[in-house]
Amino acid sequence: MWTKFSLYFHTLRHLRWQQIWYRLWYASRKRLFPTRLPQISAPAPAKLQFQPSLGIPMPIFQAPLTFTFLHQTHTFDPKIDWNFHHFGKLWTYNLTYFEFLNQEDISREQGLALVHDFIRQLPNIRDGLEPFPTSLRIIFWTRFLLQHDVQDVDINRILYQQLHFLHKNLEYHLLGNHLLENAFALLFGAVYFNDDKILRKAKKLLRAQLDEQILPDGAHFERSPMYHQLMLYRLLDCVNIVQNNSTSAADLLPFLQQKASVMLGWLKQMTLRNGAIPLVNDSAQGIAPTSQALFEYAERLGLKKADTALGASGYRRFANAQYELIVDAGDIGPDYIPGHAHCDTLSFVLHIGDTPFIVDTGTSTYEASARRKLERATAAHNTVQIGDVEQSEVWGAFRVARRARASILNETESSITATHDGYRRSGGQHVRIFRYENETITIEDKVAFNKEKLPAKAYLHFHPDVKIEVQDQRVLTESAVLEFENALKIEIATYFYAPEFNKTMPATVLTIWFEENLKTQIRCSPLAIREQQIANSKPRTANKNENPLPHR
Repeated sequence: MWTKFSLYFHTLRHLRWQQIWYRLWYASRKRLFPTRLPQISAPAPAKLQFQPSLGIPMPIFQAPLTFTFLHQTHTFDPKIDWNFHHFGKLWTYNLTYFEFLNQEDISREQGLALVHDFIRQLPNIRDGLEPFPTSLRIIFWTRFLLQHDVQDVDINRILYQQLHFLHKNLEYHLLGNHLLENAFALLFGAVYFNDDKILRKAKKLLRAQLDEQILPDGAHFERSPMYHQLMLYRLLDCVNIVQNNSTSAADLLPFLQQKASVMLGWLKQMTLRNGAIPLVNDSAQGIAPTSQALFEYAERLGLKKADTALGASGYRRFANAQYELIVDAGDIGPDYIPGHAHCDTLSFVLHIGDTPFIVDTGTSTYEASARRKLERATAAHNTVQIGDVEQSEVWGAFRVARRARASILNETESSITATHDGYRRSGGQHVRIFRYENETITIEDKVAFNKEKLPAKAYLHFHPDVKIEVQDQRVLTESAVLEFENALKIEIATYFYAPEFNKTMPATVLTIWFEENLKTQIRCSPLAIREQQIANSKPRTANKNENPLPHR
């Protein structure tokens, strides 16, 4: 009982008053009044220009009624159940986003048929009418209508009703990326219908939220590279629709362009040479557009990447011809919305040459489950755990109670020293030093106690393609040698790497036990790196049997 009370107390005390007030207000209103769209007619939409945006790299809709999201496929027969819940709420959300309307091989007629089917079933739709999927649907319906020059009275009427519904149901109880998605949708809908009232709200919300949510170094404040890509994608679409039309939103354009520029700069810093993002916090491949696709889209819009250094987000990157290292020396996220955070303080990701070597475990699910708990835990990241204490008290699917606070103690061009207070509950402290040299990375871990001494464990998660051999206090691989000083014991085990939602692969994890000090030296092998670079430079033949990309 006390543990549960403590979790709720340390979770709720960080919330903003708006989150609590609006959660109570929306819950009570929902009990009294059923969710339904306002019965209003739509004004004639504006004639707008919209440059081609980003499509979907792999099909998620296949005629007649087959959909694939998050590596899970379902065929509806004889008609679509827009409330289909067998694969969980996130799959249902994806179905009702209508992002598949941007699929290259979907025809105008197929898209219109799917939209009209949704409209026919509207009185019975539940999850799809929540503000978040409604926001994305407003954007994707609008893009589809503009792309195909569709003038459909029924679709415009329902689209306008959804816009007004969203305007009255903004996700102030959640804030973060949810409220920002609401704001993007309001801007899209307001420009499309030339609605001055909603446009004023969209401008005010976008200015406030982008100022708050985009950190000085350009990172989205939830510190997930995947969500950063998604927010940047939506921002670029907003630049697109404002920049290409003479509307009353034109005064917002310089602000949107400036935010997009710094976000592009941060993403450039965080994108590894092979084009991937590090899977830190809630991140997975195949959900957001790739960094390269976003860079090319931005270039078509005439946007440039800001030349900013990594700073406020807490991430640091060191790269040379031998390796790329990304270190997490920052806090887990904004206090009032840490739902996408993991226990990864002072963790790191390492590529040798252009190839993943030490990786983050990744994210395969948002469902409240043992797997979700495991993927957010300290032991799923390349950091140190003292005893059985978690750095931060992650619980449920998206909650955090007491959380680690990180501090950078010293930083030079070739090193960084940082600590956090996540183990203060057990009387422990962890300090980690990274030193970067031409072919060698040295990591020094120091733990101290003001109470009973507890065992300390450092974790290293290798990519599934990395094969290791343990020899006493050395680990041999094809591309690097790892040496440990003061290790009491080295355990080798199997973990499941999760590069995408609902996709896991067996790989090797090392647990290195130590008392007060541990020194880890990773020496790269130049010959092996050169062989990898040659292999990676060869053209890759596409495999027709590859699974479609999962989608958010």
